[in-house]
Amino acid sequence: MKKITVNDSMQSGYSYFLSEKMGQNFHPDFKPQLTPQEMLELGVFGGLYFGDRPSEFPKSWYKNAKLSPDGKQHKELNYFGVNASQSLSVWKTKGWIHKDDPRGWFQWYCRYYMGRRHDDDERQIKRWKAISRHIAQVVHNCRKGDEFCRPRQRQAILHWAYDSRKL
Repeated sequence: MKKITVNDSMQSGYSYFLSEKMGQNFHPDFKPQLTPQEMLELGVFGGLYFGDRPSEFPKSWYKNAKLSPDGKQHKELNYFGVNASQSLSVWKTKGWIHKDDPRGWFQWYCRYYMGRRHDDDERQIKRWKAISRHIAQVVHNCRKGDEFCRPRQRQAILHWAYDSRKL
């Protein structure tokens, strides 16, 4: 097992172990369509997420990532060019943030993808599965491949590692 120690702009002195190989041995109910690197390259969270390029993740994830140049959210960096995010303060108020993953679901997913397994996995996988209601709305209300139909909902779906370009 490899130990990772985190010291970045949002977390200091936190450590975890990688118990699985990167991108392998996922829970059978968890089947993301996009890797964290693919999500960052497509454009998610207005470029704000990981703008500080946390060193715990591979440098290759940031090479072609659409990241904020100034620490502010830019909707034009999102694949669909719209803002589909709520603020971190809203996430905290709603109880969606686990203390070990202060940046939220995507941080959890990146760490899970890297090989960390955690006591919060079951809850996060349930949250991931709940996005299916948004997928159903896009499928029901849009022609397949019409990226101009419901772009905000498509962007939100993309934030959860579903490839909404293919809906």
